[in-house]
Amino acid sequence: MSDEIIGKCWHCGAGLTKADYGRETACLSCSKATRVCLNCRHFARGRPNDCMEPLAERVLDKARANFCEHFDPTDHPAAAGSTPSPADAARQAAEDLFR
Repeated sequence: MSDEIIGKCWHCGAGLTKADYGRETACLSCSKATRVCLNCRHFARGRPNDCMEPLAERVLDKARANFCEHFDPTDHPAAAGSTPSPADAARQAAEDLFR
């Protein structure tokens, strides 16, 4: 099992490994759920369902663990209640074009 950091906690910013993203797994630093929309690279506030993946099922609470099959950890999680600046949103859109 690899201990390589592949993402960060949406709540406290602690580094997370692949094993930290289970459905019932919580961050060891702050005890918040890790497999949540706010920790996913597809999360995009303002898009339908706040998600760039058009086929994703609707999730009402973005900070609550869910079963989304499109979940993909990000190392730049969205903070709860925050909105990205226009410059950050444009940069993220450009980066997503090349993934």
